[in-house]
Order: sequence, then C-alpha cells, then structure tokens
Amino acid sequence: MAQRLATEYVNATLTLSEVQMNQFLRAAEDPLVHSRIKVLDNGGHEIVLEDVTGEEVHLPFDRRKGMYVCELTCRLVNQPLTNMIRKLFLRFKGEGIVNRVYHGFTMIYTYNQGSVRRIVEKTDGGCRLVFEYKNTVQELQHKFLARDVEREISRVYNEINDLLDQRIRIRDKKRIGDIDQRLRSLSNILFTLEA
Repeated sequence: MAQRLATEYVNATLTLSEVQMNQFLRAAEDPLVHSRIKVLDNGGHEIVLEDVTGEEVHLPFDRRKGMYVCELTCRLVNQPLTNMIRKLFLRFKGEGIVNRVYHGFTMIYTYNQGSVRRIVEKTDGGCRLVFEYKNTVQELQHKFLARDVEREISRVYNEINDLLDQRIRIRDKKRIGDIDQRLRSLSNILFTLEA
C-alpha cells in the first residue's frame, strides 16, 4: 500500500452557523491535537490546531452574514493532524479540493457539501478519472420526462391522422379550413417536440 506523503487542502471552505461553531470547537478536542482559539476584532475566530509532533494549522473563521466562514489552503504531513482536519472537513460539510500526495502520484478529491464528487489520479503521464458522482435520481427523472415527450409526440401524430381522415371525408370548405389551421398548429407543436 502506498505511503501518503502529505495532504493538501486547496481553496477549501467551511461555513458554520453559531451552533455549528460550538460543535466544531468541541469536535476539535483530541488527546493528540491541542487547540487554541483567538477571538478577532471583527467577531471572527482563528483556531490553531497543533498535534503532538508540533505540526500546526491555522483555521481563520471570518464572520459573514451571521456565519463563520473559513477559507483554507494548507499542507499537512503528520497523521494526527491530518486525520483531525479530515474528520472536521467531512462532518461540517467542507467544500473544495483535497490533494493526497503519494510518491509518484497525487489523488485529487473534489468535495461538495462534505461528500466526494470526483476523484482524479494525477501522475507525470497525465490524469485519469477514478470516480465521479452521478445523481441517478436526477438522471432517471430526466429519462422519465423524455418518455413523456415521446408519449406527447405519439398523441400529436394520432390527432394529425384523425384530422387527415376527417379532411378526406368532409366537403364543407369552412370545416376544411378549420382542419387545415389545426393541422398547421399541430405540425408546429410536433416540430418543437421532436427538436
């Protein structure tokens, strides 16, 4: 198994409410990671997490519209701090890119609302998509709607056929004109549906 050399958070974002901030502070307590909190003039916080090896990370939380927003770019090497940040990032639905650096390659994870949406393996030879989230419910709904269009096309064809049959049998010029007008309207609808 490959040994991870580092974990990089690239333009990662955490957005917390007041209640979530208190939960975050409690969740950051760990025997292997010590935390310090600085309250800033603007009402924000800076949380400094330091593991037993001395590696530390600064998490600056700015106050924006009643929320605490942390924009984070950092590189972590030691396991205790890396694990702590990963757990916090997932629990509090972080967003952004996380690079897990190994010897010879990097795994690039794209997170949205704390869930992995995409994984790409990057080597000197290029990039390879490993995983991509697909919203199967949305895809199935789209296919179902596409079937609705097919049913509507079939209904319009049937109505056109009925009108053509009526047109052949009718001799009244006014009714023929009404049928022709309806046929023109249906042909426009059919053109739109088939597009």
